[in-house]
Amino acid sequence: MLKPLAFWDSSALIPLCVTQPQSAESRLLYEGYGIVAWWATQVEMMSGLARLDRTGQITRDRFLMAKQIALEIVRDWLPVGSTESIALSACSLLELHPLRAADALQLAAALEWCEGEPRGNVFLTFDKRLREAAGLTGFTLE
Repeated sequence: MLKPLAFWDSSALIPLCVTQPQSAESRLLYEGYGIVAWWATQVEMMSGLARLDRTGQITRDRFLMAKQIALEIVRDWLPVGSTESIALSACSLLELHPLRAADALQLAAALEWCEGEPRGNVFLTFDKRLREAAGLTGFTLE
């Protein structure tokens, strides 16, 4: 049986790759939802994993294993590409919500995925500001 799709941000995906406080919750979400993600989420995931490695929060071996898991996740997800409409939508979202640029692009990509109809579509993130903005935009939050 196919899992329903949800839009995932990197904060919900990184805990699938390396043990973090949200890992158990991420694994449960992964059991229930397929992954739709912005094309640049792969870069965000690698940035987060590399930062954990650089700061000594994970070993080099753990980083290499996490990197492999991330690549497997990326191979299986449905990507949302880069479009002019996503950039324009992100600019508008920045006027409405206190988001960082990449978070606005994440939310804009999610809106592109659901063709501007967020109601009934799930947005998964552990980032507080992005979660609040996604909820206010009309996404279902888990």
